Amino acid sequence: MVSTTFINIIRNTENYDWAIATIVFCIFIYIIMLQSLNRESSIKDFILQLPSESANVLGNWLIVSSVFLFSITIVISQFVPIVPKTISEYQILGWELNKWGFTFLTFVIYYFSKSLFTFIFYMSIGEEKKWNSLQFVATKFYFILSIILMLLAIALFYFNINTQLILWYLWVFLGFAFVFKLFFYSFNKNAILPSKWYYKILYICTLQIIPFVVLWKLLFI
Repeated sequence: MVSTTFINIIRNTENYDWAIATIVFCIFIYIIMLQSLNRESSIKDFILQLPSESANVLGNWLIVSSVFLFSITIVISQFVPIVPKTISEYQILGWELNKWGFTFLTFVIYYFSKSLFTFIFYMSIGEEKKWNSLQFVATKFYFILSIILMLLAIALFYFNINTQLILWYLWVFLGFAFVFKLFFYSFNKNAILPSKWYYKILYICTLQIIPFVVLWKLLFI
């Protein structure tokens, strides 16, 4: 006699509608930005736009920063191992932060703090005139980066690709993007970094490299 045991296993199908809805919302925001704030510019026109042609530097910077935060959170939150216990134990009306919320909040605090300290740094060394140029150049960089992250999110959720492989490529890409940003800022024709070499080194070390290492440890270690 052969005894056969049947085990009922309930499989929960992952629903990633929230991800595609967020991406569509981000694209919609970019369309509004290009059409209203940038005189119906195309993506190419926006990227190649000169500082003298842009009248909405602050508005573009705020919109691109917001979309970038959503884009990077969608991707990175899938690889964050846990929400720290010191964070998850705090609840509001019975709600607690999941990995997406924890990642988003971390990025918001990180980029807000870095922007604030960068602004204070530029004001304190008498380079306030370069602050707008820095916003202008950073907007272009993060605009392109956010689009790449949205494409990566679509590949992550809707294509049958090995997660470990995507994770490896993600680290390589983010590492390359970070190093490229340092060179892009340092040798940009708009001269967005402080004029004196020791202020440039101070900016790169204290407002770029060290915060990045702290962010990495907070999310993954």
